[in-house]
Amino acid sequence: MSRQQQFKIREETILATAEQLLLDSGDGDITLDHLAEQLDLAKGTLYKHFSSKDELYLRIIIRYEEQLFAINNIDDSPSAGVARMIFQQLLNPQKAMLLNQIEERLAASVTGLNRLFGELYDIRRQRMKRLIDIASAYLQDERSSMSTRDYLSSIWALGQGGAGLLNSSFYQRYLGRRDTLRYAFIMQILELPSHYPTYAHDEAVEDSDIQELVEQIETESEAHRNTTY
Repeated sequence: MSRQQQFKIREETILATAEQLLLDSGDGDITLDHLAEQLDLAKGTLYKHFSSKDELYLRIIIRYEEQLFAINNIDDSPSAGVARMIFQQLLNPQKAMLLNQIEERLAASVTGLNRLFGELYDIRRQRMKRLIDIASAYLQDERSSMSTRDYLSSIWALGQGGAGLLNSSFYQRYLGRRDTLRYAFIMQILELPSHYPTYAHDEAVEDSDIQELVEQIETESEAHRNTTY
């Protein structure tokens, strides 16, 4: 195994361990001393991979975004794609919410990570385009008049709200099993388009809706670039 391969394997181990420590911490923060101890590495070795703890956090977020893109990029039925969209938010709600909070903090207060933020936004733009394709294909299969924009918004809202509920100590203590609630949320999202039956309308309206979403993603990505670079 080459030194470059060893470096990449060690970096992946660092990212995975740091992510787990973040999830275990409860407050969204870890120390590099603790991370080095858990990995049985010298602290200086960590700095060969990351210049700062903030860079480490952002790399964890990028890694998570890449994982989400890979999950959404599976080429099977639109209904399976929609189910994965919401299931990935509900499967590990603590992780989804924690990494979102860390990203917002970094974007608001940290400088010097422009290149990595640009990388994150590029991956996210690709994933959003893929989600638009999946959602619009499912709506067409269901012959629904619901717009792609409204459907994606509903998936996001139910996923985020569901993640918050599943992550709450109140739910865990009083309301029951997580697996049945996840199933209920997924079924609600899959059945939602049926409440918007097809009516006679210009197909160009739906095409325009999709195009508007894509253009919005492109515009927002460019705005992020102008802000961070």
